[in-house]
Amino acid sequence: MQFKSLLILAGLLFSGMPSVRAQHKPGKPVKKPNIIIILADDMGYSDIGCFGAATQTPNLDNMAKTGLVMTQFYNASRCCPSRASLLTGLYQHQAGVGDMVNTRKEPAYQGYLNNNCVTIAEALKGSGYNTYMAGKWHVGTAPQNWPVKRGFDHYFGLIDGAGSYFNPTNPYRPNQHLTVALDAQPYTPEKGFYATDGYASYAVKYIRDNKSSGKPFFLYMAFTAPHWPLNALPEDIAKYKGKFMAGWDKVREQRFNRMKQLGVINSSTQLSPRDKNVPDWSSLSEQEKQAWDEKMAVYSAMVDRMDQNIGRIRQALKETGQDQNTIIMFMSDNGASSESIRGNGFTPEMIAASQKPASDPSSFTAYGFTGANVSNTPLTLFKHWVYEGGIATPFIVSYPAVIKAHKKSEQPGHIVDLMATCLDLAGAKYPKTYNNNAIKPTEGISLLPLIKGQIWKGHNALFFEHEGNRAVRQGNWKLVSEYPANQWQLYNIAQDRSETNNLAAKYPQKMKALEALYEQWASRIGVIPFEKLDKRKGDEF
Repeated sequence: MQFKSLLILAGLLFSGMPSVRAQHKPGKPVKKPNIIIILADDMGYSDIGCFGAATQTPNLDNMAKTGLVMTQFYNASRCCPSRASLLTGLYQHQAGVGDMVNTRKEPAYQGYLNNNCVTIAEALKGSGYNTYMAGKWHVGTAPQNWPVKRGFDHYFGLIDGAGSYFNPTNPYRPNQHLTVALDAQPYTPEKGFYATDGYASYAVKYIRDNKSSGKPFFLYMAFTAPHWPLNALPEDIAKYKGKFMAGWDKVREQRFNRMKQLGVINSSTQLSPRDKNVPDWSSLSEQEKQAWDEKMAVYSAMVDRMDQNIGRIRQALKETGQDQNTIIMFMSDNGASSESIRGNGFTPEMIAASQKPASDPSSFTAYGFTGANVSNTPLTLFKHWVYEGGIATPFIVSYPAVIKAHKKSEQPGHIVDLMATCLDLAGAKYPKTYNNNAIKPTEGISLLPLIKGQIWKGHNALFFEHEGNRAVRQGNWKLVSEYPANQWQLYNIAQDRSETNNLAAKYPQKMKALEALYEQWASRIGVIPFEKLDKRKGDEF
């Protein structure tokens, strides 16, 4: 299978906020804010500086220092489901992407956004917003399901999956309206192309060009970094080479201690045990240690370069006088990925390229369990599972006109909340119908009160399901099950964020109550038990 395309997601301008209105003189109309959503791809919970890493991320760190940080924010555990939920404000099954972009007969698993949902871009168009996207789409591969068919005025990026950052084998699509007839010519990357830079260049162009329109904008900036293959620029790799030779146990301990100092995790949190798939560092040869150090250096360089490009976007806002009235929300689509380049879905050429050194531009490699275990410090498991290591993401909100000083929240939030937040900011209403189709009510709750420093009631419960992996969180309690074992485990997240102390036997009534909640949700949403799901294969990533 080929790896299809990476998309760049974009930002919106929001309107009608009382806190903004107070800054204007009586009678002066309130400008709707620009809205930017920045999505990282396969980035772990502790991979940026303000969440514990030694990686240089000064722009995200500054956004956190001067904005809102939510330390218990959740995604949907995998690329496609998270993107479907982000864009629509629905759980992924409701939007038609209950698994990946596999084409399946079951409506909740059809593999592309259905007609009973709207994207943020579609919902904001009626409120006077220009809408832009750059980067990874991954919620529908057929041309009729592409971004410009789902509310975006302009788009540049890859439609689905993953590929080389230097020499993509699948066509990028240029900054133009794309037709169902697919008459747009594929974009051939110029010499010196690097995907992360290329996406951000379009985002910067959108921001600058939009200034003359007099309209607010929504930008969905969907980086593919740091998703495999590990590809980075030499000058960025050089910053981190040799920084990981102390070994994965030591790096995890260092991050864990920094996270406590930063207040990302509380004092009761324990560092989860080294994953069962990760050997003792001392058992490695010197050559193996150096190869791992190189992979981690390249991975860190990818995160670093993403942050540099976030800096370019912020600078474009400042230079066009739009920085104060623009809200930026940053998160990752899932936890760190333990995937390796082997097995189904990978060509012999890809598998051969995975054996090359990570710093080789023609390499096609991943950092596997050993790197993901570091990236998700101190949490358990990874992308695909619904333990905290699969679904927890850093969440940072920068909005200079409204947020004047650092705020931190430990309240649970969810990726479905972004739709409601964007509409609230824009003064727009969520539609009941769109293009003569009934639209399912949003599952999200606006984060605007929290952004404004007010009381936010939040969710009664949050739910998760991906390929048979299940979870429900209510208050501090979390019930979680791993497929195919299908054994419920119970954790108190306030006391045990790393899910190391199973309390199911101690609190059987709580477990039963949460299981009943989950079953009610699964029935309403359209979840099909994974063993009963049509196993037709498609995109796996």
